[in-house]
Amino acid sequence: MTARPVAALAALMFGIAAVAGCGSTEKKDSPPGNLSGQAAEEVVLTADGVDPKAVRRANSKLDRPKAHVVEVRGAGQTATYGNDDDYVSPGAPSDDEVRAELREGRAKLARFKQLLDTSAYALTGPRAKILPNGTAVAPANAPESVKQVIQAGNAIANLPYKWGGGHGVWRDNGYDCSGSVSFALAGAGLLDSPRTSGGFMNYGAPGPGKWITIYADPGHMYMVVAGLRFDTSGANGGTRWQAEPRGMAGLQVRHIPGL
Repeated sequence: MTARPVAALAALMFGIAAVAGCGSTEKKDSPPGNLSGQAAEEVVLTADGVDPKAVRRANSKLDRPKAHVVEVRGAGQTATYGNDDDYVSPGAPSDDEVRAELREGRAKLARFKQLLDTSAYALTGPRAKILPNGTAVAPANAPESVKQVIQAGNAIANLPYKWGGGHGVWRDNGYDCSGSVSFALAGAGLLDSPRTSGGFMNYGAPGPGKWITIYADPGHMYMVVAGLRFDTSGANGGTRWQAEPRGMAGLQVRHIPGL
């Protein structure tokens, strides 16, 4: 409901001729804000506005510019607001738009999970190899979970290195060494949550695996899948998949039982 304009505010503006020039002084006994030393006439506020008699008295007693009456609409009226549920911020999406966005987000997440839960989209061939686009081909005779690891690794193979990437969220714009391996293993359901490099030192079982072998120490880690190294070190801005082996002195060697 719109508030009814009910009151007005009157301001008496007093000017002093001497103020315009230099050397004017303020009387010590003058009340604050009144340079003339004379007490300002009180202007009485009524329910409907300003007491006009008080304004006239003030103007007649002082040789000053006339008082100015300024109307303030709604002054003195208690503000009344509608139900907050009825107020919509300008530019805010509607309930239907929010629900549509949520449905779209759930659908994308479901498609992503479906993609990682199957190797139907994985490229396979007679043997594992790296393609010119930086993705890897899985061996046709590899176990389903190995194909899924390679497929998940392909999804982030060319993303940049990012310290801590892949540890706060699965889907990130960059991954570090352990975040990269965590993502690929999670794509096959072999890991529930990301691990740090040190966390992989006791992952699975000791020793190398037939299909997947993990190498880790507190500062760095990588894995070899079907003979291809998945490693942020040596990528040089390119793919994490690399055919060349690397030294493993001081690294813990682990494998996933059965793989």
